Amino acid sequence: MYKDINQLLDWTPNTRLAAMPTVTSEDHRYGMRHFAVGVSIITARHGESRAGLTATAVCSVTADPPRLVVFVNKNVAASEVILNSGALCVNVLAGDQEEVAKAFAGMIDGVHGDARFEHGRWRELTTGAPALDGSLANFDCRVIKVFDESTHNAFLCEVLATCERNDGEALIYLNGGFRRIPQ
Repeated sequence: MYKDINQLLDWTPNTRLAAMPTVTSEDHRYGMRHFAVGVSIITARHGESRAGLTATAVCSVTADPPRLVVFVNKNVAASEVILNSGALCVNVLAGDQEEVAKAFAGMIDGVHGDARFEHGRWRELTTGAPALDGSLANFDCRVIKVFDESTHNAFLCEVLATCERNDGEALIYLNGGFRRIPQ
């Protein structure tokens, strides 16, 4: 029964540390504001439903096999679309794509749901998830495992297709704002 769990089941946390309280959510959020991270738009499609969100919680896991982990809040529409489709696309944003980032972050009044896809040019690679043209990179992925992590789902993904461009600035998020980082 447990053979499919990728977890060290015989490992136990340090009991002294496990008894200590964590920092508050507010302190954690304040500290994380100083952690400069790349900005991505995570997209998915299931049937005619498209959804997406601006995200900073994306990380490479391994190169062989090619895997990423993507954390998505359970309360956003994209989480359900990803669960239903079993696929997602990570679109790593270029510096000139800040408006698209704001649209998918809910920072533009009146732009919700599918209307977000009116910002930017979209296409498909392999899975059917929308891929943003002009991104620094697109990672079209199948979801192979889902981990329930408090308020978020952690989607472990295998990369099926990539596209990249070799010019342009990177878009990052730092201290509550978007920033451009030249190559």
